This record gives sequence, C-alpha cells and structure tokens, in this order.
Amino acid sequence: MAEQLEPMPTDWRRALAIVAHPDDLEYGCASAVARWTAEGREVAYLIVTRGEAGIDTLEPAKAGPLREQEQRASASVVGVSEVEFLDHADGVIEYGTALRRDLAAAIRRHRPELLITLNFADTWGGVHWNTPDHRAVGRAAVDAAGDAGNRWIFPEAGGEPWDGVRWVAVAGDQHPTHAVDVADTLEHGVRSLLEHRSYIEALTDEDPETYCRSFLGTIAQGAAESFGGRPAVTFRLYAR
Repeated sequence: MAEQLEPMPTDWRRALAIVAHPDDLEYGCASAVARWTAEGREVAYLIVTRGEAGIDTLEPAKAGPLREQEQRASASVVGVSEVEFLDHADGVIEYGTALRRDLAAAIRRHRPELLITLNFADTWGGVHWNTPDHRAVGRAAVDAAGDAGNRWIFPEAGGEPWDGVRWVAVAGDQHPTHAVDVADTLEHGVRSLLEHRSYIEALTDEDPETYCRSFLGTIAQGAAESFGGRPAVTFRLYAR
C-alpha cells in the first residue's frame, strides 16, 4: 500500500452494503460505517445468507438464527437499523441471474448512491484463497448496480428503476484507492465485531476482545502509512 490513498467521497446520503455472510462487514468496514452514520448518513445492510454453515460445532438450523441475531446487534452498534437477509444457501451461493435479480431488486428498494461490497478477487492479498461466496456476491453486486437502472432487466423483480448508484466501494481489496479515517470510530468497529461472539469463539481459542482489537487495530494502523498517519479503513472505489 505504497501510494497515498484519497479520502472517500462525502457528497452522498444513502449507502447499501451487500455481502455474503454475517460478520463480513465487521472485519474492518464497520468502523467506517460508524463514522458515516455519526455524520447523519443512511446505511443499510443486505446479507445474502444467514451464515448457517459458518460454525462447525453448530448445526445450520441453529446457527442461522443465532448469526442473524448477532448481525442485527452488531449493526446496531454502528448505527445501522435496517438489516435485510436473503435466503441463499451459505457456502454454495451461485453467481448468475437469480442472484443478480435479488440484488437488483434490493438496490431498487434502498436506492443508494454508494454501494459497498467485499473483495471478490480470487485471493486476499495474493496469499489466501477467497471463498466462492465472496466472489459470487461481490461480482453480482457490481453487475446489479447496472441492472437496477434498466427497467427492461428483471422487470419481474418489481420496483422503479434506480440508476443513482454513483460509486461501488470494495472493502478488503488488495489494491485500495480510497480510505476513511476511523480514529474516532475504531472502538465502535471493535464492539461491532465482538457482537459475533459465537462465531469468533468457534473460530479461535484467543480471548474474543483481544482477538478483535488486534485484528482491526492491525488493519487500521497498516492503512495509516498511506493515509496521513491516521488509522483507516480502505476501499477500492469504482465510479459509475
């Protein structure tokens, strides 16, 4: 991250974040959401699955409702009250017209200017393989931003066309272009991630609070060298 990052645009009022699983937004992005909502902007979450396949020790029928509950509590910490879940199956989301239709319908409902999604490249930083769910949802979200504005694409999905998405911001991208100063909201991000306690306790033997503070703090401080020394959340920003 050698090049200096630009600040994210601020001339918008509504954003919609589309990700595959509960917790996807909390691994870094939620600190930026906390700043935006504190500034009076509207942010809504659309989660494509309920994360039911995410906890090895808990059967999906029990894990799904638990993770939905944790996601709603997590969103509340950063000022997000509108959290919508789709019912695509966790772990086996398929990129295609069915997914694009669902996401285009959501974009028409929420009418965002800023669309947020998660890294949909093959890898995280060129090192760790990304999941099929992340790749499918991120790619479909970008495509759905265009679909939503065309009344002749997915007319059966309902809603008036919305061609008002001005940017797509991709969190966790290996080559970010923009960033949000989270010096004052990183603590909100930590507390938001901590709401996913059941998932975190299944993921690591480390103390959950220590784990969350270390993970998010390392990412934010790593971005600081390219953002005037300020802890930050980074995005790759695409203009439409």
